Formats: sequence, C-alpha cells, structure tokens
Amino acid sequence: MTPEKVRAAAVLACLVEASAAKPGNVSPGRPFHDTSYEDFLASAVAIGPAMAAAGDEPLGTTVRRAVEATRCTTDRNTNLGIVLLLAPLCRAALATREPGRGLRSEVAAALGATTVHDAADVYHAIRLARPAGLGTAAAQDVAQPPSVTLREAMALAADRDSIAREYVTDFAITFELGAPAVRAARRDGLTWTDAAVEAYLGILAAVPDSHIARKLGRGEAERVSGMASAARAAGGVRTDAGRAALARFDAELRDPGNSRNPGTSADLTAAALGVVILEQGWH
Repeated sequence: MTPEKVRAAAVLACLVEASAAKPGNVSPGRPFHDTSYEDFLASAVAIGPAMAAAGDEPLGTTVRRAVEATRCTTDRNTNLGIVLLLAPLCRAALATREPGRGLRSEVAAALGATTVHDAADVYHAIRLARPAGLGTAAAQDVAQPPSVTLREAMALAADRDSIAREYVTDFAITFELGAPAVRAARRDGLTWTDAAVEAYLGILAAVPDSHIARKLGRGEAERVSGMASAARAAGGVRTDAGRAALARFDAELRDPGNSRNPGTSADLTAAALGVVILEQGWH
C-alpha cells in the first residue's frame, strides 16, 4: 500500500459518506443552516496529505494536522470524528505487515503504541474543532494537558462516546458491523452511496448515536435507533417503501439546531467505507 493509495482511499471514503443521503445528515441538496455539502467536500480533500503521511508521523500528529488542514477550508466541525477513525486505519494500511496480519491487527498495534504526546496532539485537535456537546470530564479533560496515552484517554470516554470506544475495542463497530454491511451491499450491486446508507442504518440501529446522546440524552438516542431499525425493516435503499421510510426518517431528524443529527454514526460509516476501499480497492 502506497501513501498515494492511502490518501485516495481516505478522501474517497469521506466523499462517498458526505454524498450519501443518510437521514439527519448533510448531503447534496440538504445542508444544515450553518454547514453545506461543499464544506464536507473541501474537508475531504484537505485531510488527504495528512493521511498519506500517516505511516511516517505519530498518530496524534496525523490527527492534529488533518484537523488543522480542515480549519483552513471551513470553520465548522465537519470531520473530527472521521479523522480520529481514519488516522489509525491509514497508519495501519501503511505499516509493513508480517504474513497473515490483516488491517485490523495493524490497527490494534497502532492503538496499543500510542503515547502521551499523541494524546496531547489529539486534545489540541479537539479544541480546534470545537465539537458540539463536548462538555467536561472529571479526569483527563481535553482543556488540560493529558498525563496518559491516547488509548488510555479514550478508554476514559468509552462509556459515553462510540468513537472513543473504537480505540479500546480495536475498531469493533467498524470491522464487525460497518465494513461487512458495505461489502454485502456492494456484492448485491448497490452503488457506493447506497451501500453507505445501508451501513449507516445498520450502525445506527445497533448502536445508539453518542452525538445525539450527548445533546439530548440516551433515551432520545435510543428512540432514533428504533427509527433506523424501522427504516431498515421497510427495505431501506432497496425498495420504494424503504426509500419513503428514509425520507420520513430524515424529516423527523431535522430541526433548526441539528440536535438529532446522528453524526457519530456518519463518522463510523466513513470508517467502514475506508476499510473496504483500503482492503479491496475502489472496484
């Protein structure tokens, strides 16, 4: 795997995720009041150089540089979660692998080798991105210098944030739920964007969105997961009834403050796309 191929995979994963009509998210013709589809396109391109260099830089540096590059294109938080997920994947893809070691094994190795400096760089990136609903933490709050490794810091947030939990479980949602859903959809002849919607629904139905939970509580996140399950049961992107259910689901999630935006599920979808493209290629 070359840096150029890794860069392309990361950018493609972001572009497909942004272009897929995922209920409650920005997509073509469906902006938020403060964030456009074009913001996500520009952000996708911006992170390419950092992801291409992920094999030569510490993990935290990759995250920080990707977020800094994004801030040069938009002042909105378009991709912090995606960057946190793609950075270990790109680093793993560029690692020199022993025979029989797959991408997930290399991800586990990358996460296990994180340092306090990685945590400091990621904390800086989080402060720069200013994600909504972040709040404060009793230990290792991002407003203060960390004293533990990045993986240890993520473990402290794993009970309330699905992306942090990925750092503790060697990307369980990404590899065990999201990527298999993308592969199955592609085998069935679905387009990349429809495969992204299908993976997104599967992730959201199984894992209440932590972005919604931070803003509106666990109960509302679980209610939205139930709506995702209903849209899947109606056929999702595969049937006319399913697409009508997706439209109703999307309308239900949209409000002036975007408080019901399942942003974490969208980030995990991008990671799943990244895994499939890195492992199997675009075709």
